[in-house]
Amino acid sequence: MLAQSENLRYTRQIRINEIGQQGQEKIKNARVIVVGTGGLGCPALLYLASMGVGEIGMIDNDIVDETNLNRQILFSYKDLDKPKVLAAKNKLKVINPNTKFNAHFVRMDHKNALDIFSDYDIIVECSDNFATKYLSNDACVILDKPLVYGAASRFEGQVAVFNYKDGPTLRCLYPEPPSPLEVPSCSVVGVLGSVPGIIGTIQATEVIKIITGVGKPIADGVLSFDFLTNNFFLFPLQRDIHVSTVTKLTEYDNFCDESVNLKEITASELKNSLNSNPALFILDVRNPKDEDIKQTIGSAINIPAYEIPYRWKEIPRNCPVIVFCRYESQSRNVISYLQKNHGFNNLINLKDGIAGWEMFNSLY
Repeated sequence: MLAQSENLRYTRQIRINEIGQQGQEKIKNARVIVVGTGGLGCPALLYLASMGVGEIGMIDNDIVDETNLNRQILFSYKDLDKPKVLAAKNKLKVINPNTKFNAHFVRMDHKNALDIFSDYDIIVECSDNFATKYLSNDACVILDKPLVYGAASRFEGQVAVFNYKDGPTLRCLYPEPPSPLEVPSCSVVGVLGSVPGIIGTIQATEVIKIITGVGKPIADGVLSFDFLTNNFFLFPLQRDIHVSTVTKLTEYDNFCDESVNLKEITASELKNSLNSNPALFILDVRNPKDEDIKQTIGSAINIPAYEIPYRWKEIPRNCPVIVFCRYESQSRNVISYLQKNHGFNNLINLKDGIAGWEMFNSLY
């Protein structure tokens, strides 16, 4: 039953014929968890709380930093360096004191995902990495719970409801995780602040549709938005039992890891090589928008990692190619991608990246 104050608060929703008193009571009795309290999670949480979902969980092990503030609308400068889930919980309790909020300030992994998800009816996937998205998907398959999926980058976004009434899962869209170079995160390519706001709000709407049983959830495909061109497209999907059958969780960071058995060169070895061959081909995959790439190595050619899928033909195959970034995380991804997708076998990773190179040169 709704209290008198709740009847007043949700009047505009109750007046909708498809929702009514009964639908609002279903919303009050629902338990929903949001995975990730970032650009997608903040608007999803705001509307789920405002619309009266009775119990809301949120899981994230990140803290608020200044780069979050263009899109993560639950946070302000006062929240910098605070755990996101705790800052979000404090804001949401003010917005709706009738809702129970559970803050899970932990790193979700294959050991705790099933225990956490089992307490909720619907999972809202708002994370920013594929390891977590696959983990959420597979946990929902095992527990037979719907997953409301969202993604945003630059001017584009996607929404889908996976594993709903034997519908398709994330693995039907991506049987294997795409390379981080093919689907770079918004920390690499950027995102317009309002785009995840729109996607997260649509995710919240899909949750309400599932709870109340009204309308048609986006459960038979992926709805793709390009807000720069105003193009909208529903990419149809069907459940593929061969990729959607999941019986246990694995270590998803390793599952999505792009690392391979690399040929490596140390800063000392590279310096000796340059002394004997100054024309050695060196590939700098750092992003000039993030770093001052004037400080480089030899006559290195700069191709940012996220541009490699479109510019890989500029990289020679008939000579050794030294690949480096700041700390070698991106260079490893680039080498793995080029080996796996384009058959390169002449790539050598600079151990410890340009940071190690600079340290070596400062000592010797």
